[in-house]
Amino acid sequence: MKILTILGARPQFIKAAPVSRVLRKHMEEKIIHTGQHYDANMSDIFFDELHIPKPDYHLGVGSGNHGKQTGEMLAKIEEIVLNEQPDYLMVYGDTNSTLAGALVAAKLHVPVIHIEAGLRSFNKKMPEEINRIMTDHVSEYLFCPTDTAIENLTNENITHNVFNIGDVMYDAVLYNRELAKEKSNILAEAGLTAKEYHLITIHRAENTDDIENMKNILDAFSKIDEVKVWPIHPRTKHKLADYGLNLGDVPNLKVIDPVGYLDMLTLEANAKKIVTDSGGVQKEAYFMKVPCVTIREQTEWVETLSGEANILTGTDTEKILAAVQKEVNPEYKEVFGDGQASEKIVDMISKK
Repeated sequence: MKILTILGARPQFIKAAPVSRVLRKHMEEKIIHTGQHYDANMSDIFFDELHIPKPDYHLGVGSGNHGKQTGEMLAKIEEIVLNEQPDYLMVYGDTNSTLAGALVAAKLHVPVIHIEAGLRSFNKKMPEEINRIMTDHVSEYLFCPTDTAIENLTNENITHNVFNIGDVMYDAVLYNRELAKEKSNILAEAGLTAKEYHLITIHRAENTDDIENMKNILDAFSKIDEVKVWPIHPRTKHKLADYGLNLGDVPNLKVIDPVGYLDMLTLEANAKKIVTDSGGVQKEAYFMKVPCVTIREQTEWVETLSGEANILTGTDTEKILAAVQKEVNPEYKEVFGDGQASEKIVDMISKK
């Protein structure tokens, strides 16, 4: 049996790694990297250090408007699918690469396997939401990370071959958390003390593309006395410069360059609180049992909101400040599975 896997961004490679490790013991897999997100951190050491299979195909699509980017992927993926003739095409999450792979396969009558199916933010202004919905509706096998995802699909009359197998990202975090303990020295390098800093990540266009939102966010950060560390995304850095907003005006803020995955896990695990607008970081905070403040109006990971393990604030300065300063003692439940999602996926595929 041959599986063709479509990936387009570093987080997707990390999530796919535990599945690939199990998959390749039983069947053939080939990986297409669309190149949707150029990432200088994805050098050979990225694949070697994290035990991630290297792609068989590099499409080099790069960034661009949604239509141009997705259209270029459609043409290039179709050519490979026709040549490889896979039994299944596997996609992850909600990127343009996910949608392009799913559409090509569906039109060529290759069954689509969607991992992280059923997620919904119910905000169709997010391109990811459109990608999720369309991919789910053309998929043959839908592997969901939570019961909520199952319910979302049921509400859209998608019930065939829908399975809650847990979250593959949890598999990845459990595996890489141990590697991080061995290999990461980021706390010493950044001059940080465990549980005495807040970790910040801000990169979503809905925040960075709005000067008023960024002013509010920085105003909140300025009022937080504790040490804050921000591995800043280049796009966010450029936007702040364009707006004339100076991070030097924020007290006790350590701005550092983007870090690799193992360093990021270490920063997350040792933070007092995490302040983010990232979907993945919200979950990683939950896995690490670190309270999270999410600068968004909605989240697709509603399970993390239980017991205020994660608090949604939007970009209101006072709400952000109150959430960061609030003492919370959430009960972290095993709502994302048992860390064996990869084995369950491969077992189910093998029986088809």
